[in-house]
Amino acid sequence: MQIIGIAGGSGSGKTTFAHKTLSSVSHNVSLLHMDSYYLPTIPTKLHTQNGRPNYDHPDAFDWELLYAHIISLKAGNPIEAPIYDFTTNGRTEYSKTILPTKVVIFEGILALYNQKIRQHLDIMCFLLVDSDIRFSRRLNRDVKERERNLDSIVEQYYETVRPMYQKYLAPQKDHAHFIVGEETCKAAEILASKIKDIIENGTMKKDNKPNNKLILEAAFNASAETLH
Repeated sequence: MQIIGIAGGSGSGKTTFAHKTLSSVSHNVSLLHMDSYYLPTIPTKLHTQNGRPNYDHPDAFDWELLYAHIISLKAGNPIEAPIYDFTTNGRTEYSKTILPTKVVIFEGILALYNQKIRQHLDIMCFLLVDSDIRFSRRLNRDVKERERNLDSIVEQYYETVRPMYQKYLAPQKDHAHFIVGEETCKAAEILASKIKDIIENGTMKKDNKPNNKLILEAAFNASAETLH
């Protein structure tokens, strides 16, 4: 089994990128969302002065369960991934079965953060998208899907989302084998091609060190400016 990690800030398009990739691959690929592994209750130490949970801090996640599930998938066993409800801010009583397919795409804001988990990732990708684009996407999502008001979204962004991105999320790009900008269609095609090769020809050589040869210049944003 090969596991592909996709990290990036909230609103960078990780889930969309994953689904674009999956749309070109018909079978033997599963999708694992890091959002499923928020702790059932965010510790009070992570609450802001206004009492709002900090969902962008590494300690907001159930790393022990996530690591155990990744090891289980690698061993060829299905897992029952938790389901987190952002409207109630808690883990539900339900779970989702994730099968140990030949390729698993693992996406989340801190998918490349944990060293123990990185050791089990065969391809690592970081979505590097401008902050204004990420914020506008997040604003639209939280209003429409999570029924939140504008003031709370803006306050949360400046209180936790932005500083956590700078401190914990952005440095993950140093671990990535390739970096993708706002325009993800070409990158998804290239990644899908790699996945098809894995499915058809077996495992890929493991290399946890960033490899400049894998940087997808064609996948950078529409202005075609090279990102470093």
